[in-house]
Amino acid sequence: MRLALFEPDIPQNLGAFIRLSACTGAPLDIIEPCGFPLDDRRMRRAAMDYYDRASLTRHASWAAFQRDRAPGRLILLTTQGPARFPDIEFRPDDILLLGRESAGVPPQVHAAADLGLRIPLRPALRSLNVALAATMVLTEAMRQTSGFDSLT
Repeated sequence: MRLALFEPDIPQNLGAFIRLSACTGAPLDIIEPCGFPLDDRRMRRAAMDYYDRASLTRHASWAAFQRDRAPGRLILLTTQGPARFPDIEFRPDDILLLGRESAGVPPQVHAAADLGLRIPLRPALRSLNVALAATMVLTEAMRQTSGFDSLT
């Protein structure tokens, strides 16, 4: 199970993703460019002492991610997804892709996804914070695929 973050634009959310990666063992792909300057110092600051415990891979672009990504089904978390979060059966090699906090992902990223997944919300509410959505879906995916078995 992997996380992938498409062109993040809020440093604190990237920090939350790095911490989530470190704590769960789920590798994190960061697809650049980011909406803020991204260097090791800034990433370390956002991730605090979790930075060295996370498995991070940076990709210079969407094309680089597509070329180099790990095998597995690409699941895009999107408010427009046809599949509902509680109804999906996850696989151990799934890649959970999340978009920019401000704009989601462009059409070519939607088209590349094997599955669009939405988290049902109360009427008239738009979306959850991207890091919260990732946590909800990742932990359910790990539960279904025995991903917690190696954690204490």
